[in-house]
Formats: sequence, structure tokens, C-alpha cells
Amino acid sequence: MTVSDLDEVLAIEQQAYPFPWTRGNFIDSLAVNHPAWLLRAPADGALWGYYVAMGGVEEMHLLNITVAPSRQGQGLAHRLLDDLDRQACTAGALQLWLEVRESNARARHVYERNGFVAVGRRKGYYPAAQGREDAVVMCRPVKAEDAQEAGHAVD
Repeated sequence: MTVSDLDEVLAIEQQAYPFPWTRGNFIDSLAVNHPAWLLRAPADGALWGYYVAMGGVEEMHLLNITVAPSRQGQGLAHRLLDDLDRQACTAGALQLWLEVRESNARARHVYERNGFVAVGRRKGYYPAAQGREDAVVMCRPVKAEDAQEAGHAVD
């Protein structure tokens, strides 16, 4: 992902979330070289999804992962998570971490199917229509064997 991709990214972000990341959030992440990758359609290059992560000491923290609403339910989040594994493995990370809205059962199910387990809660982490919402903190080990095989069209 580069700054030139942000109009497309923000269009999806605003469709997908009631409280989307701002252009500034993405620019800040890119400015500090957080891993940020796109998943595009092989035929026409249409943007299907993306993720932004942050490296740490032997860990990778998923900050944002989004699949275009029109493409959800097609396994694309799993492809993005497979690529995150590959990036984390290359960076020497041993664990992946993320937060997810407590109310986002669909995303939690995707993460659980990908091996993440709930390990904690962050009170009032997300903005919500009625104040704040808790986040469920999830983690799992980097799946090095899967990461080495993940050669999807994520750029």
C-alpha cells in the first residue's frame, strides 16, 4: 500500500465501518513503515481488501484488516491473514495479535477459524454509537509452515 492507493482504500474503509480509519491514520502508518498490503483482483486489479500491521519484538500486531463489503464471505480475509503470516515470519515474529470489537461476531469467527484465541479485553477501546465498546484481544502463533506456502496475489 502506498499513499497513491488511499482513495481506493478509504472508499472501502468507509463502506465497511461505522467508524472508519481516516486518511491520516493510514498516512501515519505508512510514514513509519508499518507493513501495509493490498489484495487486488488478478483480472482487473480491483481492490478487494487490505491490511495494516505493526511489528514488535517477536510479534506482529494487526491494526486493520478489511475486505470490501461486496467481496466478503469469499475467503479473502483468510488470504490476507495467510499473507500476514508470511510477512510476520519474514520479520521474525512468533506471535500475531489483534483487537476486535466485542460485537463483531463475524470477524471474531474468521479469526477463530484462523487459529486466534481470546486472551483479554480492552475496556472502552472502540468508539460506538452509544459511547465506547470493548475490544476482545486475540492472539496466535505465527504459522510458519503456512506462511511459506502463502503465495497469493497480495501486493
